[in-house]
Amino acid sequence: MDNIALIESFGDFKDEKGISKIDLMAIIEDSLKTLLRKRFDSDDHFDVIVNPDKGDFQIFLNKTIVEDEMSEDDDLEIEISEAKKIDPTFEVGEDFTMEIPVAQLGRRNILTLKQILATKLQEHNNAMLYEQFRDRIGEIVVGEIHHIRHKHVILLDDEGNEFILPKENQIPSDFFKKGENIRAIVESVDFKGSKPQIIISRTAPKFLEKLLELEIPEIQDGTIMLKKVVRIPGEKAKIAVDAYDDRIDPVGACVGVKGSRIHGVVRELKNENIDVIQWSKNPEILVKRALGNVTINKIDINENSSYALVYTPVEEISKVIGKQGQNIRLASWLTGYEIDVYRESSEDDDVDLREFNDDIEQWILDEFKKVGLTTAKSVLDKDTESLLNMVDLEEETIEDVKRILREEFED
Repeated sequence: MDNIALIESFGDFKDEKGISKIDLMAIIEDSLKTLLRKRFDSDDHFDVIVNPDKGDFQIFLNKTIVEDEMSEDDDLEIEISEAKKIDPTFEVGEDFTMEIPVAQLGRRNILTLKQILATKLQEHNNAMLYEQFRDRIGEIVVGEIHHIRHKHVILLDDEGNEFILPKENQIPSDFFKKGENIRAIVESVDFKGSKPQIIISRTAPKFLEKLLELEIPEIQDGTIMLKKVVRIPGEKAKIAVDAYDDRIDPVGACVGVKGSRIHGVVRELKNENIDVIQWSKNPEILVKRALGNVTINKIDINENSSYALVYTPVEEISKVIGKQGQNIRLASWLTGYEIDVYRESSEDDDVDLREFNDDIEQWILDEFKKVGLTTAKSVLDKDTESLLNMVDLEEETIEDVKRILREEFED
């Protein structure tokens, strides 16, 4: 196999992977030097010349001319009588350069060279893939479900690039089918062994940001600013937006008529509930907006410690806190303030026992409900002995319940 035939044998690989001729020639030069080091322990006495225009290369061996019968290494030295057969003007001690045809390396070394070339071409492709997707971190990609495994899902894009979607980066209600196309953002790109591993995510706040940019032109063109996005994937999200132009309603532009603009994003996120609020530099206004459509009587702000105490009527407590504390938690993330709630109550106020299901087991609350005791005061107004005769509970359990209820009213 001659030099050009060897290069052309990699033509299909070059075309498939989109490797430029210059890069391919650099890889060939590096591969040849690797082979020479394997064959001769060093490539110091060799020159490799690659011609990208002709698609050819040459290997030259540099020997030292020595006296006859004084050569200690025929690979690196040549006797003067042999050198003079080529050029009578040669003298002892001069350099003698000769070209080494690829065929002279032997069949086994040529096969080794091809393996080295294939390896280095793959390394080049891996490096290019790493650079390509490292620059796309935070961008949305689309992939087709290729394999569904217990801990992750493997996707392929149109170019055959592989994405990994770990279980923890999937929305809890995500359900995938093989062959289905899904969207996610590139979260990280790292080498696993010699191959780059591209990790994608559907749970990152950045994914919601990018979806909004796709659906809402005013965000894409910069008319509306996304100030902050926080979310509990698959459950609830809050978005703070603002506009450069005071004449623009940023919330209305994001939501659209009857939610038309945001519906596509909600569907993509498996019906994640999205609250859109207008950003404010005033922390009190921002906290109030972040908590949503609830009645708030007063807010005490401590900017030094990023703490907000919200005063709200008893009947609004459940709305302020939200399902499993989601509303107040997201409001804290959005504003950057730790938010506590102070329940404002008068002597006539009472609290439904259902409000205590986080502190009191449900079966205990059900026992009180059976006998018509459905509020905190209805239980506290009765002494322990009376309650023992009314409900099927131990005295210690009743005392624990009354203690929890009393603490509520003391707060």
